[in-house]
Amino acid sequence: MIREVPVRYVITGAGSGIGRAVATLAAQAAGSDGAGTGPVRLALLDRDAESITSVAAELREIGAECLPQVVDLSDPAAAGKAVEEAVSVFGGLDTLVSNAGVSSVCALEDLSLETYQRTFDVNTRATFVLAQAAFPALRDSRGSIVATASISATHPTPPLGMYSASKAALKVMIQQMAVEWGRYGIRANCVSPGPTDTGLTRKSFGDPEDAAARANRRYREAVSPMRKIGRVEDIARAVLFLAGPQAGHITGVDLPVDGGLSLAVMPLTGGTPGYRLDEIAQEATSR
Repeated sequence: MIREVPVRYVITGAGSGIGRAVATLAAQAAGSDGAGTGPVRLALLDRDAESITSVAAELREIGAECLPQVVDLSDPAAAGKAVEEAVSVFGGLDTLVSNAGVSSVCALEDLSLETYQRTFDVNTRATFVLAQAAFPALRDSRGSIVATASISATHPTPPLGMYSASKAALKVMIQQMAVEWGRYGIRANCVSPGPTDTGLTRKSFGDPEDAAARANRRYREAVSPMRKIGRVEDIARAVLFLAGPQAGHITGVDLPVDGGLSLAVMPLTGGTPGYRLDEIAQEATSR
């Protein structure tokens, strides 16, 4: 039988945030689609043993087959081995979701080479190592790769050091995979979140008890066309769309999931004199 929906996943950063949401929605969809494809099989990769064990236990309760793996993606040997184990246990692979990432708040003039290297190791190199290890299985299944980039890949974001550069490199690398591996039926795409509520962004705009975070959130919501911060489920749904059959003729795209924020550069400059700047400023301070 031809597999209609992906049911064998490797998901990185699955212990929290976007990765956890991807795993949860994939498990829920597999349990409700009635397609007779059997239980979803999820290799859940994270460096936090406690969180990944907890997520695996929750998803097993709704019928998913889970393989939790504690992995530091800055170690290329460990990343490749994790994929190989998942393929062996699941008998193949349909989708690689390369979601884990790191950032550091640091001006470029103060950025250490160690931080520079780790940023690229996790945000860029890890996806290549994972994808290369997954290639034979994805070729067999005519599967897909979805990576979490960022709107920062297009819009440099100070003071995050090399984060923007690492995500820009990731985006082009995914497009390279799309071009080279399309002949094998493998699709490769990115999602690029804007500001999204996760554990990583709590200090910046997600802590309701912190006055600076509350003010930052009001400002970010005011300058976004949709006037809201994203949720992890918003990003996860885009990931699963790109992984699934409805996106079967889509490859090499970078899908912004940012509430239109990346379209707001020119409006924020004023467009024509005075255009909406007073309104935005008032809205940011009054919410």
